[in-house]
Amino acid sequence: MSPSATAPVDASEQAPTPPASGIDTFFKISERGSSISREIRGGLATFFAMAYIVVLNPIILGAGTDKFGHQLNNGQLVTATALIAGLTTLLMGIIGNVPIALAAGLGINAVVSLQLAPKMSWPDAMGMVVLAGLVLMVLVASGLRQRVMDAIPSGLRRAIAIGIGLFIALIGLVDSGFVSRNPDAAHTTVPLGLGVAGRLQGWPVLVFVAGLALTFILIVRKTRGAILIGIVTMTVVAIVINSLAQIPDAQWGLTIPSVPDKVVGSPDFGLVGDVSLFGGFHEVGLLTDCLFVFTVLLSGFFDAMGTIIGVGEEAGLTDERGQLPGMGRILMMDGVAVAGGGFGSASANTCFVESTAGVGEGARTGLANVVTGGLFLLALVFTPLAEVVPSQAATPALVVVGFLIMAANVKEIDWGDVTIAIPAFLTMISMPFTYSITNGIGLGVLSFLLLRLATRRTREIPWLMAAVGLCFLVYFLLDPIEQALGVS
Repeated sequence: MSPSATAPVDASEQAPTPPASGIDTFFKISERGSSISREIRGGLATFFAMAYIVVLNPIILGAGTDKFGHQLNNGQLVTATALIAGLTTLLMGIIGNVPIALAAGLGINAVVSLQLAPKMSWPDAMGMVVLAGLVLMVLVASGLRQRVMDAIPSGLRRAIAIGIGLFIALIGLVDSGFVSRNPDAAHTTVPLGLGVAGRLQGWPVLVFVAGLALTFILIVRKTRGAILIGIVTMTVVAIVINSLAQIPDAQWGLTIPSVPDKVVGSPDFGLVGDVSLFGGFHEVGLLTDCLFVFTVLLSGFFDAMGTIIGVGEEAGLTDERGQLPGMGRILMMDGVAVAGGGFGSASANTCFVESTAGVGEGARTGLANVVTGGLFLLALVFTPLAEVVPSQAATPALVVVGFLIMAANVKEIDWGDVTIAIPAFLTMISMPFTYSITNGIGLGVLSFLLLRLATRRTREIPWLMAAVGLCFLVYFLLDPIEQALGVS
């Protein structure tokens, strides 16, 4: 959407005026044809479009169990999610001066919860995220980030995003109870089934189905804040149903849908700083740990770059080469957000495409981010409200986000080139089917290299891509290699 397609503004706001304050001068508000009122309005719109992450991120991270059987506390996760989102969004606004808000990335949090944590402790897993952020900052400082991005074919990058979207959607279906795992005792070749014994049972699943329908309707009607509206509405519905039907707490999944004693509470910062940078190397070994860091890095690497350019273009801030002013600072803040998310145990933070909601309201500078970040920090004292949301009211958002990710990327893949189409297909299906984002990326990279070699298109293989493929080859063959070397 071009800048001209954004929401109408007041006549008094259409003509830039000379800087009238230090804030105007610092953020270049008038220079970019905006106004303080438009920036405030844009910051509010962005916050309400992405505030769902304060509820959704704790559900995804809270669903995971580490190697020692530990789960993260929901209240502490809500605090960590809001805190890091607020701080990183403020930093991007003040240092990067762009209206691009950040929060815990969907997809990356699934990697941390379902892949890293089961192999190590939670502090070790969050340490991997911090290391990925540090690597990202080094790549930005050295100028290698663009080169690494260019090494992965566009079609494969799109497939990685789609695979993550399908993975997220499957998590939503399973966590809601709409889909459940068939026990091995059933002796069936179908690993998953509808509801319980092939039937949808109970009020909580009905809440999920109704929430999914409502959210999709709001999406179709282009309602701003559709995901957040869906979560809030179905939470109220769940509370009413629970009060009338007295449903056992266990059926609701993560939380009990009852009104908290108070809406304001003291934030619990217990997870902030609870990280171990190198503990994971002891648990899983150097190679596997490096691949984990690489997976976290890759999961948010390209999505963040695309979001930055996309939001910048919509705001009319890019030049003829598609570059934003101060791109180096913007990319560095993205790396800081990844590391900061790990340090806060909120998973890697990344740029949110929902920032386009604020741009649509007229935001053009980092002042909008100051508003959005401030609201996230204000949300810290309202954590009891977030804890009241049952999983069935929030998981429709996972399915919807999965759809949105797929819709935005599938048409960009060149399905006519089988050396891209086949790796893309394997990448997309492997992530949900193997319940592993790492496996999906690995199979996609290796199949791409194999098909390019088979078609004698070796000159089209960047050396960085070949190096990544070699790492994944060792990863998949790690067990026979260890047996051959006599390493346990």
